[in-house]
Amino acid sequence: MTASPAIRAENITKTFEGVHAVDGVSFTVEPGELFGLIGPDGAGKTTTVRMLASVMDPTAGDAWVTGRHTVREAEAVKENISYMSQRFGLYPDLTVQENIDFYADIYGLGRKERRERIDRLLAFSNLTPFRQRFAGRLSGGMKQKLGLACALIHTPTVLFLDEPTNGVDPVSRRDFWRILHQLLDEGVTIFVTTAYLDEADRCHRVGLIDKGKLLACDTPAGLRKLMKKEILEVVTAESRRAMSLLREKLPDESMALFGARIHVTTASPEQTSSRISTTLSEARIPVKSVRQVEPNLEDVFVAVLSEEHR
Repeated sequence: MTASPAIRAENITKTFEGVHAVDGVSFTVEPGELFGLIGPDGAGKTTTVRMLASVMDPTAGDAWVTGRHTVREAEAVKENISYMSQRFGLYPDLTVQENIDFYADIYGLGRKERRERIDRLLAFSNLTPFRQRFAGRLSGGMKQKLGLACALIHTPTVLFLDEPTNGVDPVSRRDFWRILHQLLDEGVTIFVTTAYLDEADRCHRVGLIDKGKLLACDTPAGLRKLMKKEILEVVTAESRRAMSLLREKLPDESMALFGARIHVTTASPEQTSSRISTTLSEARIPVKSVRQVEPNLEDVFVAVLSEEHR
């Protein structure tokens, strides 16, 4: 017998003053899955997760979490989930230990159960040496780990995380994702939103959202198959100048800048490669390489957006 989805959304819509923040979004998340909702700022990610966490009612459509309706059975939903918002409620004038104790009090954990669980969460998040440090004196990455420890104090079935690594340094981001994968091993279903497209590869499945619409939903490998064109990677020390020139000379090709690398999406890689080399050579812009590469998920997102706008 197939298990019911941990999360199911059917045409959920949220309208603010006539504007569709989320527009008819449908998807499912299976138990024990790590699902990523990926998109730029203002795409509708936070509104979607707030509706699923029973924090906000949809204007239209329905959603179920752990089999319970997010509006009609909101309190039952909240008992089985944890929701870590972008501004999770940590208290800067309380220590790490005191913050976790506060959330343990909210969920009514007994003294014995609390001690064992808090020790485990502190060790789990590498916060044991900092348990007496004030939360306001923690780094951004450590604050996020503390927020996660507080969110996990009552062992939720489904964990909602809204842009948990936003503004966090790369090392702390990596540590945070390591902790999430440990939670998956324990059977927790995780729904995470992020604007970092490189984090999509860490998810089992990914939904691409923009302007309130779900543009695609698949595994990272499946999303890459949506690319109908090829990617040329141009490496140059003068990437911004080169990008500006290539946009002028190759107006029909879409391109994106990644530091010293420019990704050019094209249907004719050989012809376009020759035009790129000639254009930059004539402008005396030194080029280290022009080569065809596998698309990353940002390339896919740009291509899907271009197709949607077209």
